[in-house]
Amino acid sequence: LIQQYHGYYLQGLLTTLETSLAGTICGCFLGFLVGIIQATDIRAQDNMIKKILLGIPWVIAKIYVTIFRGTPMIVQAMVLYYGIRQANVNITPLFAGVMVTVLNTGAYMAETVRAGIGSIDMGQREGAWAMGMSPMKTMIYVVLPQAFKNIIPEMANTFLTNLKMTSVLNVIAVQELFMAAKTVGGNYYKYFESYLVIAVIYFVLCFVFNRLFTFLEKKMKKTEN
Repeated sequence: LIQQYHGYYLQGLLTTLETSLAGTICGCFLGFLVGIIQATDIRAQDNMIKKILLGIPWVIAKIYVTIFRGTPMIVQAMVLYYGIRQANVNITPLFAGVMVTVLNTGAYMAETVRAGIGSIDMGQREGAWAMGMSPMKTMIYVVLPQAFKNIIPEMANTFLTNLKMTSVLNVIAVQELFMAAKTVGGNYYKYFESYLVIAVIYFVLCFVFNRLFTFLEKKMKKTEN
């Protein structure tokens, strides 16, 4: 099977890596944005305009996170892809797959970012405000650099999760690794052998990337920069 259909497996592998990498990077950016919005403090003494300007994005972010954390990724892929197609918008399965991965990753990373920001001692923010720093500058220069270091391990875990979860995108015809194995197995009805090949590929990918992220994490712990 490998000799005859290595092209299918290679193409599926590349699509899996592209989807998971793009989805993780863009999803982490989205997660940081949503997480910061969720961590924004709306004080009782703030004027009504400020409360509205901060409150509307907070509500939207909360609804987004709740929906995407409360539904399976496979269902999200079906709803997004076929919903957009039904609206007469031409969209490729690969683009829809990346969109789903980004939105799903963003929802989970948002909660991680919010928790990371919340783990920073409130006294540091109060000290920055006492020095005359605005809440935005305090978030950028004081809170986020410390929170980012705590969030990096979760970002690595998110990439490994996406690497495996891209397999569900075969339901919208994304030609990733699982779809390649399904196609190859259907040619000679050798499904066990075909799926065994991708099981080994998934394991090797996760093992290598996990070791790489562990090495980088140890390197980062040795420096304060």
